[in-house]
Amino acid sequence: MTTNARGYRLTSIDMLRGLAIVIMAVDHVRDYFMPGGQMDPMANPDIGAALFFTRWITHFCAPVFVFLAGTSAGLMTGRKTPSALGAFLFTRGIWLILVECFVVATAWSFAPWGLEQAGGLVVVPLQVIWAIGASMVVLAGAQFLGQRACLLIGVAILAGHNLLDFFWPVTGGIFDTASPVWAAWHAQVGVVFGPFLLAFVYPLLPWIGVMLAGFGAARLFQDPAARRDARLLACGVAAMAAFVVLRAAGVYGDPNPWQVQDGALPTLIDFLNVTKYPPSLLFLLMTLGPAAVLCAYAGRVPDIVKQPLIVFGRVPFAFYVAHLYVIHALAVAFGVIQGFEARQFLTFSFFFPTGYGVGLPGVYFVWLLVIATLYPLCKWVAAVKARRQDWWLSYL
Repeated sequence: MTTNARGYRLTSIDMLRGLAIVIMAVDHVRDYFMPGGQMDPMANPDIGAALFFTRWITHFCAPVFVFLAGTSAGLMTGRKTPSALGAFLFTRGIWLILVECFVVATAWSFAPWGLEQAGGLVVVPLQVIWAIGASMVVLAGAQFLGQRACLLIGVAILAGHNLLDFFWPVTGGIFDTASPVWAAWHAQVGVVFGPFLLAFVYPLLPWIGVMLAGFGAARLFQDPAARRDARLLACGVAAMAAFVVLRAAGVYGDPNPWQVQDGALPTLIDFLNVTKYPPSLLFLLMTLGPAAVLCAYAGRVPDIVKQPLIVFGRVPFAFYVAHLYVIHALAVAFGVIQGFEARQFLTFSFFFPTGYGVGLPGVYFVWLLVIATLYPLCKWVAAVKARRQDWWLSYL
């Protein structure tokens, strides 16, 4: 356990969360600095190995964030009554949804007045912050059932939600406003609400399962360190083995089948290319399994690597909001340097002008710049949260 004012925190959880959020920044830099912007490179059958694994490694981020958000809530049960915890989760969940709609959405587009490409509507992409917030609202009520029940319900959702693939409506993505609103539970849709286009990027149902499972798994993190790490390792290895077996069999767990390609590397790429929107059972086994193994070995990571990651992991909200504004601002500045007008970048990255951008080495350079720029801010916020217990700091 850490010795700061929020003593329920575990450094292994903070380190894993910090690693996930640093990796996540790679994908967002790629969105804003590579030609093609947010167009998913994994949809390209001719994708190169370097770009594929740059995108693939970031798949670990959202499952880790949501699962550990549930775990952190589970660790609070030792210091909050169910009523107090429910009130906290509900208000924090609503807060996160509002932040997603007004603060984060503006960071993505820099256009709170609406987009010409969307018919003048204000596009509000509902992504990982939305998924965490809405899942917290559900957990606020579900936690009264107890951690064991939440774990069972969460695992049941994760294992069974792909049964919906066989009859759920096929939608046209986040700009599809013709599909029914209820389809957003398990598919990407767009919903026009007054002057807003609510783009449900993260279908909610499986993320609720991840949150509930994380809440139920918090009991594991309360074990002595040796037993905890052994169980984490066993669970992680079991999840990875289940992924390999189910993916190879191709009978259940992901709507995107794989095929043997011309060569070992293309075949591996196709094998690993599982569905994120919504996250399939195989996607979650592929990501949460290695995350559990890494968490089991967190204590063996050298301090020179571990301590900076812990800093980022203790203030993920502050990093997330700040890094989006920094990356987009850098993209505007770089676009002007390349000879474009600044107003051409006051939109989502997939609408950036043709000819803008850098290659993959440039993406990694900008990523390192962003991480170095935000580290002092994160260190300061982490220090404030470590020495103070003001109620509002829990919302940051």
